Amino acid sequence: MGSWTQQYEAYKKKQSGNRPGLPGLGGPEGDSSHAQKQPISPVLQDNLDMLQSLLGDNGDFVIRSFQLFGRHEAALTFYSSIVDKANLLEHLLKPLMRETWPAEQDEDGPSELMELIWSRVTQLTRASTIKSLPELLTALSQGCVVLLAGTATEGLAFDLRSIEKRGIEQPQTEQVIRGAREGFIEDLEANLSLLRRRLQTADFKTVINPIGRRTASRVALCYLDGIANPGLIEEVMKRLSDIDIDGVIESGYLEQFMEEYPLSPFPQIQNTERPDKTTSALLEGRAAILVDGSPFALLVPALFNQFFQTIDDYSERFIIAGLIRFIRVAALFFSLFFPSLYVSVISFNPELIPTNFAVAISGGRAGVPFPAVLEVLIMEISMEVLREATIRMPQMVGGALSIVGVLVIGQAAVSAGLASPITVVIVALTTVGSFATPAYNAAISLRMLRFPLVILAGTFGLYGVMAGTIMIINHLLYLESFGVPYMTPFVFGKWRDFKDTVIRAPLWWIKKRPSFLNTPDMTKLRQGTTKQMWDRIFSQKGEWYESHPAPDHDTPGDERHH
Repeated sequence: MGSWTQQYEAYKKKQSGNRPGLPGLGGPEGDSSHAQKQPISPVLQDNLDMLQSLLGDNGDFVIRSFQLFGRHEAALTFYSSIVDKANLLEHLLKPLMRETWPAEQDEDGPSELMELIWSRVTQLTRASTIKSLPELLTALSQGCVVLLAGTATEGLAFDLRSIEKRGIEQPQTEQVIRGAREGFIEDLEANLSLLRRRLQTADFKTVINPIGRRTASRVALCYLDGIANPGLIEEVMKRLSDIDIDGVIESGYLEQFMEEYPLSPFPQIQNTERPDKTTSALLEGRAAILVDGSPFALLVPALFNQFFQTIDDYSERFIIAGLIRFIRVAALFFSLFFPSLYVSVISFNPELIPTNFAVAISGGRAGVPFPAVLEVLIMEISMEVLREATIRMPQMVGGALSIVGVLVIGQAAVSAGLASPITVVIVALTTVGSFATPAYNAAISLRMLRFPLVILAGTFGLYGVMAGTIMIINHLLYLESFGVPYMTPFVFGKWRDFKDTVIRAPLWWIKKRPSFLNTPDMTKLRQGTTKQMWDRIFSQKGEWYESHPAPDHDTPGDERHH
């Protein structure tokens, strides 16, 4: 370790010299085609020199040389920042340094040496064989500890990755009243464990492969074998395999590559932080995609009606859950159309509202110098700016900003004559209504569509609102998500699937999985359960008590008690 001056001089010299290219990455000075084919050298020191030249400028890169079995030179190479050091010392380095060469082992060829280490020395469960230099570099960057020994032309990569992670907490974007208080985190293994705890069946399958030439982010495709349509799984795999990007930082990257209509404002892939919601989707026959480093799972296919459903709809009684779901749908349409309807009625058709109310609105707008459409647009933009600033600000000052924003946009704007009281009320109700949509990405789409509708209302009145509505509906009918029409089941009249849309039928009545998913196994509920429930509901009162008489309390024990 030297000073920064020495580091600077070394780096400058390296940049001006003939630096070997990083295998697999290419570059103006590197010969990637040669490096990709470069095998591991039988001379250990040559391999270590190559690693030192490529990775030696990393402060956390370690080469630990030692004597193996007292007769071979060996070295462990790893990044100390992402390796579990306790396991490395206890279960790998100590056994390798203490073990002696077995007396019955006559030959010590390269292949026999690695086989002996794996079968008799190490106490770890996961390792893979490394045969080329690019494989070695990839294994190191993924957190493996690579063992190079003697004249062996292959190495052993032990999976000892250890990355700090936060605890499992309640999801911040999907709060529920009655449901699990745990959400996905940034660690892929932890997220898979949350799903496996809920799906204790061998049918739960996970396919894990990296995506990203430089990040090599591990992406997991999860589905239930025997329930998910094989065509859907095949299509998801195809779209994932088509993604060739240098890095995947968050699952939203994949979402934008996998959607059929990326220019549409409506999301065609659902995201969630909740493992119970993901489990429910898998049980319906959908597929889930998890990305290492992202707390959001992607669910496909996604339909429009899923964006106003929450997981605790299924924990409440169906009447209550259905009413709450209907209120969410009303809030959705309210947040989308209310400002434009207000502008069109005030500007073009005031005769549609009662005279007294129209006079009151006119009196309130007497001192406002702007037309209604401009007044609403100013207020809506102000609310969006306030909302965005509140989200981005630290929590300690976010509350203060909200109070200031409410005072400025509310009372101060009315007092200054920039907006009328009724406009403030309309914008406030619209904003509150937009918060009732559970899916954040769908709520954003509706918020943004308000602006063109308001402009159409201010230009053409109710005709403009009607034209905008028709265009939105046409667009929704045009969309698909992984081959499934976006507005299913509203467009095909499949009455069976209406049991879980705007209404929510009793759980014991939803006997089949959604028909539009074409799952191999359609049955969710044991046959006869629904009939038993109906029989219980319509049986005569008191029948059960007559068939289960109360026990006789005239016993010696009861007498003593009294």
